[in-house]
Amino acid sequence: MTPHRPPFRLPPTLVADAHGRRLLPLLAALATVALTVGALLIALAPRASAATLTPVSSFGTNPGNLAMYAYVPDGLPADAPLVVLLHGCAQNATAYHGHSGWAEHADANGFALVYPEQKSANNATSCFNWFERGDTARDSGEARSIRSMVEHAVSAHGLDADRVYVSGLSAGGAMAGELLAAYPDLFAGGSVVAGVPTGCAGNMIDAFTCMNPGKSKTPQQWGDAVRAKNPGWNGPWPRVAVWHGTSDTTVAPANGTATVNQWNNVHGLSGAPDSTARLPGSTTASYYGGDATDASVAHYSVSGMGHGTPVDPSEGCGTAGAYFLAAVCSTGYTVDFWGIGDGPVVPDPDPTEEPTDPPTDPPTEEPTDPAEPGECVTASNYGHVSQGRAVQRFGQVYAVGSEDPLGLWNVFVTTSLTETSPGYWELTSGGC
Repeated sequence: MTPHRPPFRLPPTLVADAHGRRLLPLLAALATVALTVGALLIALAPRASAATLTPVSSFGTNPGNLAMYAYVPDGLPADAPLVVLLHGCAQNATAYHGHSGWAEHADANGFALVYPEQKSANNATSCFNWFERGDTARDSGEARSIRSMVEHAVSAHGLDADRVYVSGLSAGGAMAGELLAAYPDLFAGGSVVAGVPTGCAGNMIDAFTCMNPGKSKTPQQWGDAVRAKNPGWNGPWPRVAVWHGTSDTTVAPANGTATVNQWNNVHGLSGAPDSTARLPGSTTASYYGGDATDASVAHYSVSGMGHGTPVDPSEGCGTAGAYFLAAVCSTGYTVDFWGIGDGPVVPDPDPTEEPTDPPTDPPTEEPTDPAEPGECVTASNYGHVSQGRAVQRFGQVYAVGSEDPLGLWNVFVTTSLTETSPGYWELTSGGC
């Protein structure tokens, strides 16, 4: 707002000067003063408001019928990197942006973010359709829509087309792997968080088997699944980071190992990691094809963590919530691994000692305090599985211990379970 100034009136002697001989020099002087003051006010004016997550209504061809959101930090330099972020099931772009810590790192390190968002019309639980060939093949369905978002963002904001990365959680992590295989010419690197290997499933029923217990294939077979998505590609493959919790009951931790084996095979690597490191939150990092600065594949295993994105609120890296679990700043270590952060942090190089103080996963859809024997818990079937009270097999959910059938594995079916003895849960008719 401009400060209020009293109206300016010329002195009567100047008004009375019919020829204006004295008026013109004074007006010139006043104009000079006004310009100087104006420039000073502009210099002292506050900077533009902080960046916000913004929907992008038109971004090009969109055969997958996805929505697009973008976050572009203020003052972003030309040729800045771009990171594409894929939410998990029952999530959306806003929740992922608000909890994951990516906004803080984008501001600090100078890169833009794009969030594709799934619509319930495409998938009832808002999962990306990573198991549908028509949505994962190069330039088909959802994959083509995401490519359009990348091309639009690079063009609209003058970003570096050679530094585009993709990361995602769960179904979003699985989709990230599919995109890395389909578009190695588009993505320089990626991150698969609590996901499954590329090419694991070809339909929804198959997807449940992939998630838990997982499929057993050789590294060569997994690598062939990546190469099959782009058989003509002979250029460099993206660098890939894999994150997984050792206590994930939704997507079995074996999937993290399989994904590492897959991308190691693609990069022509085999055997033990070249280097390892101990990270915060009881996390072990294993680097293949180099160390933390130049490895082709990184495996981050978070001891004791369930299903979700690892965050570290104590370090200003995201906030805990449903499927955002307080453990370690996965976002920060990922951007450092890609080479678009402050640089890799290499703490204790000896991870042989047993981790101490394993993190406690925050509740997702549950009460604040963990259930005690005899306590009754009401939650969705998805929540029960995520918190270890139930398991899913072929899309159906069963209580741990009693094996009581609970129905379909999704966020819409709600049931009540009572722990009648430690680790033994029974279906409670009529609710808690």
